Amino acid sequence: MKIDKIETFLVPPRWLFVRVATDEGLVGWGEPVVEGRAEVVRAAVEVLSEYLLGEDPLRIEQHWQVLSKGGFYRGGPVLSSAVAGLDQALWDIAGKTYGAPVHALIGGAVRDKARVYAWIGGDEPGELTDAVAAHVEAGMTAVKMNASGRLSPVPTSGEIDRIVQRLAAARAALGDDRDVAVDLHGRATLPAARMILPAIAPLRPLLVEEPLVPEQTHLLADLVARTAIPVATGERIYDRAGFLPALTAGVAVVQPDLSHAGGISEVRRIAALAETYGALFAPHCPLGPIALAASLQVAFATPNFLIQEQSMGIHYHRGGADLLDYVADPEPLRIVDGHIARWDAPGLGITIDEKAVRQADAAGHAWRNPIWRHDDGSFAEW
Repeated sequence: MKIDKIETFLVPPRWLFVRVATDEGLVGWGEPVVEGRAEVVRAAVEVLSEYLLGEDPLRIEQHWQVLSKGGFYRGGPVLSSAVAGLDQALWDIAGKTYGAPVHALIGGAVRDKARVYAWIGGDEPGELTDAVAAHVEAGMTAVKMNASGRLSPVPTSGEIDRIVQRLAAARAALGDDRDVAVDLHGRATLPAARMILPAIAPLRPLLVEEPLVPEQTHLLADLVARTAIPVATGERIYDRAGFLPALTAGVAVVQPDLSHAGGISEVRRIAALAETYGALFAPHCPLGPIALAASLQVAFATPNFLIQEQSMGIHYHRGGADLLDYVADPEPLRIVDGHIARWDAPGLGITIDEKAVRQADAAGHAWRNPIWRHDDGSFAEW
């Protein structure tokens, strides 16, 4: 069996899909994307395809090594994301070849279902309360929210109070038996993070995500030592070597993205590395159905899995496609009582609606994240 065709599809709201076809008729799908730079990743996939065409798709590890290391200059989000999507597609083909789900090929299932959380938006406590109530009514057991919008380098007392008030509103609507995760999104400076974490600690969030930008990972040990809140990071770290400083700093939760950090092959190794440091695994995934399916396949086979992000109804999708719009059968990704049940269909276990994907690619997209500025006109983290 040989790879004989590789195609990419730029589909709204902000995703990129890759289709890898073989001369025996088997097809694998992947999701290689950097949000806001999808066209650049598309070009990277095209270059990497030069190597893959004509190759045996089942030599996944060999291909991962060559795609990741074959160029003298390696690493970074664009290359790692291109490799990630291709890697997902190869695992999809492998599962279809052997008649087994990917989780069976990487060690077998260790759980029957994976807990997931929902995103909530809203700037005011009342809006948050309504959003949380809707998710509780739908059976969700956990939500995640941004701590704030644009954040001052040293937040005012009012800014800190508003963060606490919003989190308190979410906690009140959830009750004590459900969880809320707080995402600082890399918006906080070290002084700001030192102020925010003790202020929100009494509300007992499940975790605090990206309290600092990834280039300040060397400062995380200071925050970890100051708080009992589980500190999480990793959506902008792309390989095992990148996670090592965060783990030695004592982070409690790693959040690699299956569409950024080298795909299934590398993320399962990141999860195993985290386990040796006592850290839990919570894959980042505000993306599409292929990325979510790949994430869940790893989650089903990973002992130290905590919870899975998913993007159904997320604010990034407003005016565009939603999570399940490109799958022929949404049943495998259906959320029941805050969990997605393990399924055993071969490969990634979902069927892509190829007609819908090709139609969407004809329109494409040019999604970009906003550029924020402080009141004095200087750059602010988004």
